[in-house]
Formats: sequence, structure tokens, C-alpha cells
Amino acid sequence: MKFIDTAIPDVKIIEPQVFGDERGFFMETFRASLFNENCAEREFVQENHSKSTHGILRGLHFQTENTQGKLVRITSGEVYDVAVDLRESSATFGQWVGVVLSAENKRQLWVPEGFAHGFYVMSQEAEFVYKCTDIYNPKSEVSIKWNDPHLKIDWPLVDGKLPSLSEKDQQGLAFEQAPKF
Repeated sequence: MKFIDTAIPDVKIIEPQVFGDERGFFMETFRASLFNENCAEREFVQENHSKSTHGILRGLHFQTENTQGKLVRITSGEVYDVAVDLRESSATFGQWVGVVLSAENKRQLWVPEGFAHGFYVMSQEAEFVYKCTDIYNPKSEVSIKWNDPHLKIDWPLVDGKLPSLSEKDQQGLAFEQAPKF
């Protein structure tokens, strides 16, 4: 596996080594010792799988309790994945990183605790799989507006059309009003 730095040092892109031939491919998607050495020493306690269609944007989400680090990847389709630093003591506080993740490039993204996370589906549909360092706690979940003017996230909206959002994400908080770490 190759671990690639991003503009925010704690957020990492992970590229697996893929072995393929006419029959298909094999790749190792996770090894605790390599992850702990190159990203952070964490134990994952929950894994989730979601499916979304073209133009859906999920996020920007985080939990104020049971704060989750997430190791995310795509098993089908393509998304633009974003991590926003909410750690007030961080040199990159308020900054974001965006990465295209797809079934084709097989990249993963490590989003540590203290970050808001979201993704936009660029393909007809996408299946999103992610490991979490803590359990889902809906009572402590917060959503920041996807188009917050302070963050200025450059979402690659297809044909410039507004994304499809859940009611929760439509009601998202401004970055300035959202809880921080």
C-alpha cells in the first residue's frame, strides 16, 4: 500500500497495490499494522455501506460525541470526497481536502476524528464503504452546509446542477455556528 499526504497532513490517501490479469484482480484493502504506522493508531469498531445515485451529496457530517475517524472507499462508481478540519488548535483549522474516489482508482481516504466529512456522487450510482473508529450516534450528529461561504468547497457539480440533499443536510449549520473540537 502507498500512503499519500494531502494538504492537511492528518488526512491521508491510501492506494492499494492491485494484482490483476484477465481473470480479475486482487488487492489488500486494510492491514492494521500499516495503517497504524502510516496514518494513526486506531481500532475500527463499525463498518458501513451506503448506495447513492447521481447528484446526491451527503454531508458535511460529524458527531460531537462518539467522534468518528473514517476510512472510506468506493466499491462501485465515483464520488468527490471531502474532509473539513474542525480542530480549533490545528494549523489547518477550517481548511478542506477533496479527493476523487472510485471503484476504478481504488483509493481510500483516512478522515480522522475532528473532521466533518461529505461526498458527492459523480457517477450514475456509487456504493460507499467505510470503517469507523466509534459507533454511530444520531443524537450527536451535526451537518454543516455543503455550500458554506466560509469553506468555499469546490464541488465538481455535474452540469452545474445543485445536488440532491437530505432534509437534514438542507438544514445544515453554517461553519461559523457549528460546534468545533
